[in-house]
Amino acid sequence: MKIIDSHVHIYPDKIAEKASQSISDFYDIHVKYDGTISKLLEICHRNNIVKCIACSVATEADKVGIINDYMAETAKQSNGFFACLAALHPAMSAVEIEQELTRAEALGLRGIKLHPDIQRFELDSPDVFKIYERAEGRLPILFHTGDFRYNFSNPRRLANVLKIFPKLVAVGAHFGGWSEWKDCGCLAGFENLYVDTSSSLYTLEPEEANKLIQMYGEERVMFGTDYPMWDADGELRFLEKLDLSERAKSLIFYENAARLYGLGD
Repeated sequence: MKIIDSHVHIYPDKIAEKASQSISDFYDIHVKYDGTISKLLEICHRNNIVKCIACSVATEADKVGIINDYMAETAKQSNGFFACLAALHPAMSAVEIEQELTRAEALGLRGIKLHPDIQRFELDSPDVFKIYERAEGRLPILFHTGDFRYNFSNPRRLANVLKIFPKLVAVGAHFGGWSEWKDCGCLAGFENLYVDTSSSLYTLEPEEANKLIQMYGEERVMFGTDYPMWDADGELRFLEKLDLSERAKSLIFYENAARLYGLGD
């Protein structure tokens, strides 16, 4: 079965190890790999992963252009293996957001990545609507969702955004609620929401993961690892324990991400 990893982070080799360490420091979780593309490709090739959806977070507004240039060039050099997302930052003006979003589309970037906890904004704050208004009907947004230490990315905030912007396609990373599972139920039933499995399975029992897939619907769930934090080897072994039909596996491992991001064979 072909597999798309719908959530990986990539960095230039010269900063990859430092970036991976910063992730480890932020979450106080051991990051398994050094963040280099060569290591990611090694993991993908041994697990029949044929494409990756790659992203990077802009910690400051003035880093957005540099990140997006890198992501676009990486996608181009990969001959289709990487489909990359654009970075944006809420500190950008509405004009700057529109200009960069238009440029990202021209560069062939497939979506947007926002991380409320790292970028320090409330996901449903009106201050961020300038991004959602311009992304709605154009590019999906991958949101880090849920962190018990903060109140920026709680699933309830994402539910508020989905109600206000019904044409905005959103991906709630980490099953829509990393570490805040009690609040995930508010995200059920939204037609404009997908979720990925990244950075979640280590906290869940197989029965709990099955219930989350059933709650969102197998046509809304995508396989993801959050490399360099985790790898496909362990994540796939966990998912093999779940009670998934062959159709569900095809959707979760490939078809949903290919449909969402407009990827061909």
